[in-house]
This record gives sequence, C-alpha cells and structure tokens, in this order.
Amino acid sequence: MNEKVKDIAVRIKGLRLLAGYTEEEVADQLGIKLDQYKLYENAEDDIPVSLLYELAEIYKVNITEILTGTSPKLHDICHVKKGEGLKVERYDQYSFESLAYKYSNRKIEPMLVVLDPGNSPEMVSHKGQEFNYCLEGKMQVLIGKEKFELEPGDSLYFNSLLPHKQLALDGKEARFLTIILL
Repeated sequence: MNEKVKDIAVRIKGLRLLAGYTEEEVADQLGIKLDQYKLYENAEDDIPVSLLYELAEIYKVNITEILTGTSPKLHDICHVKKGEGLKVERYDQYSFESLAYKYSNRKIEPMLVVLDPGNSPEMVSHKGQEFNYCLEGKMQVLIGKEKFELEPGDSLYFNSLLPHKQLALDGKEARFLTIILL
C-alpha cells in the first residue's frame, strides 16, 4: 500500500482508540466483517471513500481530518485554485480531487473525478445523495440495473444508497464533477 493509505489507516486506528471503541464495535457500526475492518486499519486493503465518510461520522470529525491529519479551518469562504484540490487516491479506476477540503463542517462534498478508461470499478453505495455533471469525455453511470450515458453538459442526480459506479466510454478518459450531499 502507498504511504497515504498507511497514514489514513494510522489515523483511523488512532481515532478508534481515542473514542474507546474496539475493532469489533467499529466493524459492526460500519456493517462489515471484522476481518475486513482489520485489513483497512492495518493498511492491508484500500478503504472505500464511502467508508471514510462513515468513519468521519462515527468519530465526529471532518473527512479532511482522516485524509490529511489536519482539521479544516475555513468557515465562510473556501477558494481552491485549479489543480490545488486535495487528491484522494482510493481506487485505481477513479482519481478524486476534493474541491472544498479546507471548509469546516461541509454539508456537501464537491469533487473532480477522472475516470480511467481501462478499468471497471465495483459498485458502491453510501449515505446521502449524489450529483454527477460530465465535464469531458463520455461516461456511463450504472445505478442498480439502470444505465445512463453522460456527455459534456449532462447531469444525473440520484440516491447514493443505490449501488452505483461510473465508467469511461469510448476508450478515453472522462472527467466529471460530483457533489455528494453528506
């Protein structure tokens, strides 16, 4: 695992210990098997973004704190210049860039996502609602058994508890803005 994943795992373990929870208790709260949770906490497996959000909720911290080890400080305005968003490397198939990571107590999580054309990620689900806006390329969004094709300018809003994934089409990279209601 890369150093970022190891750092996140250390922070998650530290938060669990500070909260006084056992590994079993956290695994139960997340609805996953204890063995899988241990893999995450020991940096032996990549932690899905949806689980990071759930862990942030359990520990009452901002996800930025889990990702970077620092708490966001801005309360009224957060300006992020092009290319300066917080890179969130969670899956090989997706490249995430958090666009409001400095803003404290966010109610939404806006991210720039780049889809790798050669990969097919697993379906994911997470609490909240999600908005996808295609910026470049052509992409497909699978929600349950339904398929939606998005081209630049197209958008899709959905219940993110439904299993979903995004795919780049035509063998080319696709970029989209996603906004997740936390």
